[in-house]
Parts: sequence; C-alpha cells; structure tokens
Amino acid sequence: MVNRIAIIPARGGSKRIPKKNILSFNNKPMIAWTIEAALESQSFSQVVVSTDDPEIAEISIGYGAAVPFLREDKADDHSPVSEATLTALLQSEAYWKESFDTVCQLMPNCPLRTSADIQQHIQAFDDNNRDFQISSFKYGWMNPWWAASIEPNGQPNFLFQQAKQQRSQDLESLYCPTGAIWLAKSDKLKKQNTFYGENHCFEALPWQSAVDIDDYDDLDFAIATQLLINHKKHS
Repeated sequence: MVNRIAIIPARGGSKRIPKKNILSFNNKPMIAWTIEAALESQSFSQVVVSTDDPEIAEISIGYGAAVPFLREDKADDHSPVSEATLTALLQSEAYWKESFDTVCQLMPNCPLRTSADIQQHIQAFDDNNRDFQISSFKYGWMNPWWAASIEPNGQPNFLFQQAKQQRSQDLESLYCPTGAIWLAKSDKLKKQNTFYGENHCFEALPWQSAVDIDDYDDLDFAIATQLLINHKKHS
C-alpha cells in the first residue's frame, strides 16, 4: 500500500480576493470543496491543511481535514507554494512519526476539481511510475498559437508567425498547467524542492475541473461554470 498525504496550502493573506480560501462559493467555504474532494477520493492516509490563519484552520477541521500545526514559515507573498507544501510534508512526517511515499498538493482555489479527478490523476501517476506530475488542461477556443502583443498603434506582433496562417484544426493541441492536482514522490520533492522537478509530466484535466480562482473575474467564471455543470447533470 502506498502511503499518500494530501496537502492543501491555504495561507490567510490573499490580496486580490481577501479571505479567498474561506470565501463562500456555492454555499460552502471555498476550501471545503477541496477538502471534501480529497476525503471522498479515499486516496490519502492524511488530508492536511497548511495555513497560518486560525480561522482557516478552524473551518478546515470542521470539514474533516487535519490541521495539526499552523504554518510559521513560507506564508508570505514571495515563497513558492511548492516550498510551503514541502515544509508541511516535513512537519507532518515529524508530527505523525511516519514517512509518506507520495505527496499531493491540492490548491484550495480550484474548487471544481472532483474526487474522480484526483483518483484518475493518482492512477496515471502510479501506472506511469512518475516522479512529478502536474495537472493541466487543453486550450479550447482561446487559441494560444494566435497570441500576439499589440503596439500602441494597434499593430499586432504575433508570437508564432507561421501559425497565424494555419487553421486551428491543423495546429497541435497546447496545454496549460493548473494548480488543481500536483503529485510527487516525497523523496524526489525533498531533493529538488519543486514539483517542476526533473522529468516532470503533465496530466490533462477537463477544463471545468481546472478552473483556478485568483481574482474576481475568475470567481465569476467559476460560479458560471458550476451552474453549467449542474445544468448538465439535471438535463
């Protein structure tokens, strides 16, 4: 049996959306959606919320997560989230006096990722014997092959000059990382200090599950996406 830990990094100092991690999202604190998906997946020995905020800790415990310690380091605007997760991993191993084979980082601002998504990503990680795996989604109607910056006079500077003459259906699919589900072998993360370690791989999610909320426009989009998901379930 693989001993896995899920770590949900949730610092209290979000600026673009104050108190984002516990903001009400479809009648529940945003972080609750991630905690419940992790628990429902039945994939982890421990589901830990790493936070510096007592209010986030209290809410997280109420939804079933473990918060055995408050984060005292890597809670600023500048520390990479991978380092915060690694710190929480080391603290968790010291607290429970055991080692975890695999660590899964689940960002709380991706509330539409499901327990089935988590199970599928773990299966892909295990089946392919990966060291690092990062969730991603395929670009759809926003075709990055046609991306351009715009000069003050309105003239576009295309990033991919050759692609602008091609039909979208003739272009290779492109993918973007999302913070929904990141996996690593614990020993590899300890050595390389990042999920973008050597030979890291992408694993695709449906775009609906990959929605990542950083500002109020993202929040509006996530709410609309949830309504779309619910409509499809009941239609």
